[in-house]
Amino acid sequence: MPQVTIEYKKPETLKMLKGLGKYFDFKVFTDKSKKEPVSALTITPGDESVDTSEIGALFSSKDFNAKELRKKAWQRTQ
Repeated sequence: MPQVTIEYKKPETLKMLKGLGKYFDFKVFTDKSKKEPVSALTITPGDESVDTSEIGALFSSKDFNAKELRKKAWQRTQ
């Protein structure tokens, strides 16, 4: 069943949505847990002194074909 998330400020809005839910036959669920916004995460900058030239050589020596990689990634394993 499809779901929709509605954010509201006034408690009267929730009462109205519950009333409409009875009339139009849909359910209203309230999320009691308050989730932290994603912006509350701490981002640590990377170390610029790391030498990535060895990693580039590892992948450039292989014969990768993007089309073949996509095909293999979407195949089901048995």
